[in-house]
Amino acid sequence: MNRCNIHSRFPGGVHIMKRYGLIVCLVSLGVFLLGTGVALAQSTGYVTVWGSQVSVDLSELDDVQAVACGWQHSLALESDGTIVAWGYSMDNQCDVPEPNEDFIAVAAGGDHSLGLKSDGTVVAWGRNDFGQCDVPEPNENFVAIAGGHEHSVGLKADGSIVTWGRNHYGQCDFNGPNRDYVAVAAGYDHSLGLKTDGTIVTCGDNNYGQCDVPEPNVDFIAIGGGYRHSLGLKTDGTIVAWGDNFDGQCDVPAPNEGFTKIAVGHDHNLALKIDGTIVAWEYNTSGQCDVPAPNEDFTEIAAGAGHSLGIKTDGTVVAWGSNIYGQCGLPFPNEDFVRVAAGYWHQLG
Repeated sequence: MNRCNIHSRFPGGVHIMKRYGLIVCLVSLGVFLLGTGVALAQSTGYVTVWGSQVSVDLSELDDVQAVACGWQHSLALESDGTIVAWGYSMDNQCDVPEPNEDFIAVAAGGDHSLGLKSDGTVVAWGRNDFGQCDVPEPNENFVAIAGGHEHSVGLKADGSIVTWGRNHYGQCDFNGPNRDYVAVAAGYDHSLGLKTDGTIVTCGDNNYGQCDVPEPNVDFIAIGGGYRHSLGLKTDGTIVAWGDNFDGQCDVPAPNEGFTKIAVGHDHNLALKIDGTIVAWEYNTSGQCDVPAPNEDFTEIAAGAGHSLGIKTDGTVVAWGSNIYGQCGLPFPNEDFVRVAAGYWHQLG
């Protein structure tokens, strides 16, 4: 496979939820990459690439079902259960182990990769200096996976969480009863878990209060981890934010109501309202919070470091913010997109 050099930094959370018996991987609620290229997956099952330094054989990206981004590499899951990987591979994070088959989910950490197989086992490869690729035994019954900076998180069918890798901030030490989890997220050096009762459990780096979930810690339905802050969406449509607030990224604009989805960027946030409009706030040096008019009919959102993305009801993608590497230069045809994910300086759709 041809390689592309995607330079990156500041990875964040991969939010993976088990819902209605399916695994939904939401990459970009907190995955931050510094890249010089872009890849988009359209509803036709093919990936469109644009921007500088992107080189991938499109014949290898047929019928893509899911995508994931690491620091400097990308993964694509195809309908036949195989994984295609491209980008920076100094630590072999793009060398999918054999047999490359029967995968149902993918996740990308800093310089390592994770794949979940249909039999519930996890395969991990790439950089392993902190054991982030050493899946603990018994390697079975996993239903979701997440990759952090140098650690990994897995959710088991019984609702328990398994963690492995670097633990210098305790990001692998979930306290309390290890049961009843339905979602996991991995931030840079902190982790979050969502329980069936709507409470959030956190662990890891808390130098900026990113692990201090505000009271009352109840009624949450979605979670996201940023670089040094965290977000939670409640059943009543309100957003709770905590952690580093140097740029006001935890000051949710009023009225704080009617929200249905959240996306966490490096130091800015996006939230989708029930009426299809987007609210964006704080760090705005590149216009990443200036939603283009008309601000209506949005169905999906994603936040990168200096740019933002949204999908409209007609399947078109709107991009705004920093375009230094063409990350807002959408390809043609701009249609039939169903999901977007924003990296540090590139995006996926």
